[in-house]
Amino acid sequence: MIRDTSGQDQMVQHKPKRLRPLLLIAGVLSIITWAGYAMMNTDNVSQSVEKAQLQIATVIKGDLVRDIATTGKIVAANAPKAYSPEQGFVTLQVKAGDSVEKGQVIAEVESPELNNSLKQQESELARLQGELARSELEARRQTLALNKTLDMAQVELSAAKRENRRAKLSIEKSLISQIDLEKAVDDLAKAKLTFKHAQQEVELAKDTLAFELQSSQSQVARQQLVVDELQRKVSNLNVKASVSGIVGNLLVQPKAMVTKNQALLTLVDLSAFEAELQVPESYANDLGIGMQVELKMGTELVKGTLSAISPEVNNREVTTRVRFNQSDISNIRQNQRLSGRILLENRSDVLMVKRGAFMNAGGYVAYKLNGERAERIEINTGVTSINHVEVLSGLAQGDEIIISNYDTFKNADALLLR
Repeated sequence: MIRDTSGQDQMVQHKPKRLRPLLLIAGVLSIITWAGYAMMNTDNVSQSVEKAQLQIATVIKGDLVRDIATTGKIVAANAPKAYSPEQGFVTLQVKAGDSVEKGQVIAEVESPELNNSLKQQESELARLQGELARSELEARRQTLALNKTLDMAQVELSAAKRENRRAKLSIEKSLISQIDLEKAVDDLAKAKLTFKHAQQEVELAKDTLAFELQSSQSQVARQQLVVDELQRKVSNLNVKASVSGIVGNLLVQPKAMVTKNQALLTLVDLSAFEAELQVPESYANDLGIGMQVELKMGTELVKGTLSAISPEVNNREVTTRVRFNQSDISNIRQNQRLSGRILLENRSDVLMVKRGAFMNAGGYVAYKLNGERAERIEINTGVTSINHVEVLSGLAQGDEIIISNYDTFKNADALLLR
């Protein structure tokens, strides 16, 4: 037979719980106190938000740098193209990526028409030079004949003078008649007139010959200019590098038929680089030549100056060029990506707050923290930078505001922060 457990049981005396009423009273008082506090702090409060989910910033005073954040790439400041001087077939002497020196032949254009034209004009020049030589010989011959005529007139004049003297002596001695004397005088006058006309004819003939020779010489000189120009064009068929650097892109295929002034290839001058930045068109009117720019290429910070602004807008962006302030920049490459900051304006001792999504509301309202509440107030904002916003009115230094997005607040007059 199994015994029961009555032998192991012990009597336990029950003690009354005196603390339960006190705890109940304390809980009721706590609830009443919290409810009163909540009622006191929820006047005009339409919603509550968790404080940990908000971004809060303090209004401070300091130097506000108005700037524009941009992105861009490294480009060659000097990247000329080589063009075909004439129509013909091109032979490229270099390949993409080859290093070239200034003056090196990088392409040759074969132009049969230009070479043929040069030969024709050289033949015409030789013909004109031959005609000029013949004209010079003819001028010498005619000059000799004119000089002969003048000399003969001079001899006849001398003879007439001598006969005139003889006639005068003879008439004094009555050796000749008066008629013979008069004839001697007439012969002298005729000889003088003949000599005078011979002189005038020789001078006119010499001027005529000189003019004809000058005309022939002008034709030869003109033809020489034509030949020189064609020789220059033929010489330019050997296209030479205008800068020292590397060959960029080949714009035609080897042995291709090219037209006059067609681009053949691109050269890149490795001694000069610039930064090309894309700026949103909304900032286009704020840009100006000479503005300072900070460029970040990897971990390196480089300063530059805005040197050019494009007059047109592409894809809602304005293209700008930045010239580096220092020339000893290393480890940069063509088309290397970079980020930049264009410094538009620097204002000192400005009341400002950290920039945030609250600016989506227009920058006219803000939620200012007051204990566990955030009250909606009106503010005026000024210029903005990448990190800060200028506060013109509505806030004071040390005030804290919510800078998160206000869309979820639904224009509530106050918020309860929990």
